[in-house]
Amino acid sequence: MAQRTPPSATATATMSSRFVPPAPTSIQETGLGMGFLSDLAIKILYFEGSLQGREIAEAMKLPYTGVVDQVLEFLKREKLCEVRGTSGFAESSYQYVIAEKGRAVAREALERSNYAGPAPVTLEDYTIAIQRQSVSDIVVHQRTMRQALAHLVISEKTFARLGPAVNSGRSIFLFGHPGNGKTAIAEAIGKMILGDAMYIPYAVEVGGHVIRVFDNVNHVPADAPPERNVDPRWVRIQRPVIITGGELTLETLDLVYDPNNKYYEAPFQMKANGGMLLIDDFGRQQVRPRDLLNRWIVPLEKRVDYLTLHTGRKIEIPFNVLIVFSTNLAPRDLVDEAFLRRIRHKIEIEDPTWEEYREIFRRVCQAKGVPYDEQGLAYLIQEHYLKRNRPKRACHPRDIIDQLIDTARYLNVPPTLSKDLIDRACEAYFVEI
Repeated sequence: MAQRTPPSATATATMSSRFVPPAPTSIQETGLGMGFLSDLAIKILYFEGSLQGREIAEAMKLPYTGVVDQVLEFLKREKLCEVRGTSGFAESSYQYVIAEKGRAVAREALERSNYAGPAPVTLEDYTIAIQRQSVSDIVVHQRTMRQALAHLVISEKTFARLGPAVNSGRSIFLFGHPGNGKTAIAEAIGKMILGDAMYIPYAVEVGGHVIRVFDNVNHVPADAPPERNVDPRWVRIQRPVIITGGELTLETLDLVYDPNNKYYEAPFQMKANGGMLLIDDFGRQQVRPRDLLNRWIVPLEKRVDYLTLHTGRKIEIPFNVLIVFSTNLAPRDLVDEAFLRRIRHKIEIEDPTWEEYREIFRRVCQAKGVPYDEQGLAYLIQEHYLKRNRPKRACHPRDIIDQLIDTARYLNVPPTLSKDLIDRACEAYFVEI
């Protein structure tokens, strides 16, 4: 028997060995057995009742010729379905209906799994695809970084450290006082990564179990013309940028098994493969930070993760993620030396200087339509920062101007940097702790 050729061996190659999964021309090339594919097809027919051959192929996300036609031929031979008319001359136009025997087989298949969507790819092919589309292959230069972060006011010191951190494709630990732009910086990096595209499968098969990978919430289809002869089980998306915060638990970092539908949902880090995973407000999750960090030690060091099926079987998946931890808590209160050693880049996002604060304030005034006034800003700094020994944060200009605009609307006066409006805005915004 000829050995099946994995997608990587025949993928379209460019100077960067770009991965493009070729469409299978036979059942053998799908990596799936006839038993799995026939179960999937009969479940689809069971739910729909009657479908044309090409409609079954579309539901399975497999080519009709050479693959789905062979599956349907098997189902007919086993008297699990039959042909009831046609709307054209091609075999793909034949109308298939499930037979009574097929209904019984479908119910047995549904006892094992209710999954009746796109045919999955093998774990082996998924692993090859992620390795071929590594986030580490994305190279960022100074000019690109400046364009991506142009809407933010960032010190040269911080800027110089962010570029190498992104190019590492590994891990970044952003820390500092709240309101200084850690999340905004991470999101800007994510948008920069989104400029590239990659292929991910709708689902992955492991020992007869299905893990659903693609979802419409976390994955955005790439805005590009479709390529020819691509395996339809793969969808071309923008590199994923997944943000999770206080809802993160240890359970959500493993396979999520649906006992009713009897298939799995991929965890955050698997859905983020090839892109970025931002752990926002790190340290404020329901689980203890140290427990969460211990969960990441092996993936960060070995670049692989181990997930557990409900049967107890462990599977190895690639961990090819730029993972960003963002926290306003002191690192010493969250992590130990062993973990920090595994984090490639530790970057403190410091309070803005007065010069940076002025630039942020000027940009906010321009964006919000409030006339910028140096004297008004000088009054704000003197009366509400220096006299009160109040720390400045990068978010203050935006929040104060928003407060000022709300107050001006209430008083039915134009929003300006007058002393009265500044005082009212600051009294409503700042709370002494």
